Amino acid sequence: MKTLETYQGFEQGPIRPPSEAGSLLIRITRNCPWNRCTFCPVYKGQEFSLRDVDHVIKDIDAIHEHVERLRSLAGTNGQISRGAISKALMGLSSDEQMAFSAAFQWLRGGMTSIFLQDANSLILKPADLIRVLRHIRERFPWTQRITSYARSHTIARISDEDLDEMAQAGLNRIHIGLESGSDEVLKFVKKGADKATHIKAGIKVKKARMELSEYVMPGLGGKKLSEVHALETADALNQINPDFIRLRTLAMPSNISLYDDYASGDFETLTDIEASNEIRLFISSLEGITSQIKSDHILNLFEEIDGHLPEHKDAMIGVIDKFLQMSPEEQCLYQVGRRSGAFSRLSEMSNPEARARAEELIKRFDVNPENVNEVITDLMTRFI
Repeated sequence: MKTLETYQGFEQGPIRPPSEAGSLLIRITRNCPWNRCTFCPVYKGQEFSLRDVDHVIKDIDAIHEHVERLRSLAGTNGQISRGAISKALMGLSSDEQMAFSAAFQWLRGGMTSIFLQDANSLILKPADLIRVLRHIRERFPWTQRITSYARSHTIARISDEDLDEMAQAGLNRIHIGLESGSDEVLKFVKKGADKATHIKAGIKVKKARMELSEYVMPGLGGKKLSEVHALETADALNQINPDFIRLRTLAMPSNISLYDDYASGDFETLTDIEASNEIRLFISSLEGITSQIKSDHILNLFEEIDGHLPEHKDAMIGVIDKFLQMSPEEQCLYQVGRRSGAFSRLSEMSNPEARARAEELIKRFDVNPENVNEVITDLMTRFI
């Protein structure tokens, strides 16, 4: 791990969870310290480094300064004119403009949450991360949520006392890429954590009274390991009881190393029908927990799988059953409509305008139940 000694100016990393769309992004580390997962296209070929804590503090102070300046520019109606913004941008360097823009977007969004980047902020020394968290609270005391990605392997090695202190300093939600609870799947995709480590880390986060968001990747076991992937993942989550379970369906762009296994035939991807059955088995196997399941990503076939366990379990399974009971032609129409943006949920198939858009695409690209899987694979890779 390399720490750069000279301040490079305000920085923001390339990604954040969809649920953090309105969050201010504060970069703590650059890239990913593991960076070997075969399904992930992000950070490949990039060196991991820790940012100097003093540099992170400078970024936080820059945002604070711009927020205060923007507030002073607001009129009696709370709005800031374009002229005032243009004047404020004059004379700012490129990285200062980036900080100004980040502050402006955050101000417009209500300034309720902050997300610490990049892939594993908790790899910082606990004292350093706690210093950053306290400075955030000092500068932005109104913030309701401070969140971060973290690896289970990292969290499992942090003491409960340090996690408690992080929580007290303001860190109140952790996003973990569980992906699978199957040791066979985890080893195959080089996740760098086994089922036991995932469970240990998840329980530690909950014990520290932080919200926990666990990400699950339907399809990651391929055809061979689909059933064990669903059952073992559900079993791991049954032991953790996270606040959120978020589905992120596997896509297969050519720039991931798993694509080589796919191209050689060693890894067979699931069709949407097979993935639907896998998700059904997964949700059916979740027992004794109170998590909220979210399917908030364009790669997922069913956005309307959204509810709390156990009370909404049957309704979420019912969404999948409705799709599985459709004719192949209707399934094909929904698949293309969903992945092209014409539909966001099954109920929109009865919307004449949305249905017409999907039907036009079916006709234009000559899609049918026999070739729809190839078309969907292509559409999904365009979102990566």
